[in-house]
Amino acid sequence: MRVLALDYGSARIGCAVSDATGTLATPIEAIEPPDVDVVAAMAREREVERIVVGMPVTLAGEEGGQAEVTRQFCSDLEHVIDIRIDTYDERFTTRMAAQTRRSSGSGSSEDSIAAAHLLETYLASIAREQAEGEDR
Repeated sequence: MRVLALDYGSARIGCAVSDATGTLATPIEAIEPPDVDVVAAMAREREVERIVVGMPVTLAGEEGGQAEVTRQFCSDLEHVIDIRIDTYDERFTTRMAAQTRRSSGSGSSEDSIAAAHLLETYLASIAREQAEGEDR
């Protein structure tokens, strides 16, 4: 399953996409400024089957004002594309992206690297859920 991950922000959207097996996450070009129509076009072009959007939550797991803005973005996106949209906890992805960018010298935007980290954890959670389902 190919998945598009989005690290939504008011200035830009970091983006990453998985391979067709849903195993590898690769940062791709960020969308600047944020635009649901551009996201929808990207999803169609890359033939994704699911979109995951990072949900900003506090270290205590609570949602604040930015989470409301992110939920509104997801709602707007649902109106322009018929692809399942999930949200997923994005705690620590920005910090991880900064470390990755420093250590690798990657040319990808920090927002898209954060989206790749989000996608990696999301794909791992799906794999765990599938494995648990098979154990039953």
